[in-house]
Amino acid sequence: MVEVSQKIKDVQFGEELSKRYLSYAMSTIVSRSLPDVRDGLKPVHRRLMYAMRQLHLDPKNGYKKCARVVGDVIGKYHPHGDSAVYGAMVRLAQDFSVRYPLVDGQGNFGNIDGDGAAAMRYTEARLTEFAMDLMDGLNDDAVAFADTYDGEDSEPVVMPAMVPNLLCNGSMGIAVGMATNIPPHNLSELSDALLYLIENPQCDDEPLVRRIKGPDFPTGGVIIDSFDTILNNYKQGKGNFRVRAKWNVEDLGRGQYQIVVTEIPYQVIKSKLIEKIAELLLNKKLPFLADIRDESAQDVRIVLEPKNRTIDAALLMEQLFRQTDMEAKFNMNMNVLDSDGVPRVMSIKEVLHEYLLHRNVVLLRKVKYRLGKINARLEILEGYLVAYLNLDEVIRIIRQEDEPKAMLMQKFKLTDNQAEAILNMKLRNLRKLDEAQIRDEHRDLLAEKAELEILAADEGRRWAAIAEEIKKTKEKYSKKTALGRRRTEFAEAPEDVDIPIDALIEKEPITVILSQKGWVRCIKGHTDLSENFKFKDDDALAFALHAQTTDKIVLLDNKGKFFNIAASDIPSGRGFGQPVRLMIDLANNDEVVAMFVYTAGEKYLIASDKGYGFIVDENHILAQTRNGRKIMNVADDENMKFCLPVCGDYVAIVGENRKLLVFKAEEIPTMARGHGVLLQKYKDGNIADIQIFKGEEGFSYNRAGGISTEKELLTWLGHRAQVGKLVPFGFPKNNKFLKP
Repeated sequence: MVEVSQKIKDVQFGEELSKRYLSYAMSTIVSRSLPDVRDGLKPVHRRLMYAMRQLHLDPKNGYKKCARVVGDVIGKYHPHGDSAVYGAMVRLAQDFSVRYPLVDGQGNFGNIDGDGAAAMRYTEARLTEFAMDLMDGLNDDAVAFADTYDGEDSEPVVMPAMVPNLLCNGSMGIAVGMATNIPPHNLSELSDALLYLIENPQCDDEPLVRRIKGPDFPTGGVIIDSFDTILNNYKQGKGNFRVRAKWNVEDLGRGQYQIVVTEIPYQVIKSKLIEKIAELLLNKKLPFLADIRDESAQDVRIVLEPKNRTIDAALLMEQLFRQTDMEAKFNMNMNVLDSDGVPRVMSIKEVLHEYLLHRNVVLLRKVKYRLGKINARLEILEGYLVAYLNLDEVIRIIRQEDEPKAMLMQKFKLTDNQAEAILNMKLRNLRKLDEAQIRDEHRDLLAEKAELEILAADEGRRWAAIAEEIKKTKEKYSKKTALGRRRTEFAEAPEDVDIPIDALIEKEPITVILSQKGWVRCIKGHTDLSENFKFKDDDALAFALHAQTTDKIVLLDNKGKFFNIAASDIPSGRGFGQPVRLMIDLANNDEVVAMFVYTAGEKYLIASDKGYGFIVDENHILAQTRNGRKIMNVADDENMKFCLPVCGDYVAIVGENRKLLVFKAEEIPTMARGHGVLLQKYKDGNIADIQIFKGEEGFSYNRAGGISTEKELLTWLGHRAQVGKLVPFGFPKNNKFLKP
């Protein structure tokens, strides 16, 4: 107990927790989530590649079960779950996930529809040529090795990377507090950029981007960003690319056609994309589309049938681009581990520069390794030459001397390695001791050694040698090959296509009903507005109007706010609808005083119960949010009461005092917002009703026996803000004009 108590230390829980979490975070960043800028691999991918290489799963050999590979990886190099390792292996084999697959899979490795791969006991795999190029040089001490987690074996710290895998295949990962998302690119174009950077190390990003052009996704598609946008993304190492599906029109004859989508954006699951389109189709959000079919086999083929042959294919596709993943954004974040293992976001030039520096280090290590091999061989060859010139004496010493090795070293001044090589030589090899052959090999090795020493000392020659390697790689994966051809195309950024709302919603007649308690609903078709609609107890009709599902419904509350509701969003059915406050932010103490269908180009006269008002243009009554748009500033004891379309040149206004005033509508100012001007002056009471009419037609009102129209206006004609004269004989006691 004493020994245990002496080992107990008092620590601050917060500090200790911070240290432990920081350790975990750094482990996640460095050892799990972020790729190395030099070879573009995360530890799990690097260990997977190395384990497959150790199993001799090169492209020329046969396949082996994935379970065998996964077992070797988690047993020797990567002490994590088998599902994580197998998942990484599956992705490296999917030609729709990686641009240049590193694993050649045999069996079910999933598909673009989102179906998972078969279990690892059923699938087989081997390495691809691209993976072999990535590891080319491991036998030549091109990179450093480190002990595995149990110390029983060793593994490469980084791959030699004959190919720029980071940009070729991209990478995606989420660490603690940071993430990475790098798109794949075309190897031939990357080679052009690398060669240019070797020749012009001080260049800007622009000439490099002009050679790289942009991402080259394995699923193709069309990038619609401008060059300036792409350049800015690569300069900052962050940004996004807009990728659209590739489509064409197939002529069916007699004016009929169908749209065929052959490529979809990267990382979009085809089955979910089709489900989304089908859902929109059922909900009548795609009125131009009649049907969708998936005719895909090995290649993507999604068939879209328009409703009729007069529909513009481009307009139909624009709807899909806006509402579905037919257009998707790839958010780039080139956050990688640099050569020192430090995570940071790099520009495209920095990534290419780091890769070239790595290739330079690899070349130097390979040169030094080769020089070591040459020196060792030269030492042996020089010993063979001594033995050849003194063959009889060498044989005598070996046969007769008790210590032949020491005697050979003493007599012929041989090194330990030379004497050992002579003693280990088999008798059958004596015939190979041809002086001419030995001297030719000796001469060739000396020449090669001289070249390598010059290469090691001359940086210019090393860059020339690296350039030659890059040119060979470019030719191997040129755009003329099936693997190397560019798949993603470029197009100019499309102009904003003005899609009318009736192109997004199927146009149908409806009757919109708003109750006094604020419940809104619609009924299909144009029903009689005088019908007795059903409401909840103690509720009744407030407003009813005819509209189309493509219309916008405008509401005005008693405090001067305008609200907009899409007619297609109003619930339909036999119920009572839903509270309008769920659709707009109408204050609890406020109420709707007007409801009408929005009409473009219309002007409206709005007025309060105190007789103040003004004319407002239609473009000012549209609210951008559900909070509404404040148009009229009313006092605390004042309420909005009227909103009438300006459909004439005269205004008739009557107060509760039964005084009637007629004046020209041009006397009312047009404003965007305010309290307005006085329309009629009152000593007691408020405004009762307003009517806008044409002067030659007069104003109308109900009276006993029918409708009366007053065309002789002289009695009541005046100017705005006057008191007016008593209403004509027979004017309704409720002080209301005839509603149009």
